[in-house]
Amino acid sequence: MRRDVFQAIADPTRRAILTLIALQAMTPNALAEHFDTSRQAVSKHIKILAECKLVKQEQNGREIYYHFNPGKMKEVDNWLEPFRTMWEDRFDKLDKVLNQLKKK
Repeated sequence: MRRDVFQAIADPTRRAILTLIALQAMTPNALAEHFDTSRQAVSKHIKILAECKLVKQEQNGREIYYHFNPGKMKEVDNWLEPFRTMWEDRFDKLDKVLNQLKKK
């Protein structure tokens, strides 16, 4: 099954994993300590994040460390940008209307 970035970040546990490894690379065991779930469940979430290239793995001795891949998250940001621009424009217009109403 081919997953995309949006499917991966739709899950709150996966978003929490991304937040943790954005701060520092972590092993699956270290990540699992932050969740009230099994290590296997966390590993399944990591696998999905890796399939989407949101995380990269690095072998260090017997341990595997997962690193955040900011370049892949940039795809999400690029997709959101037109919406952000549109809403900022609408909020600016709303601010102008509200300021005009206050002056009256």
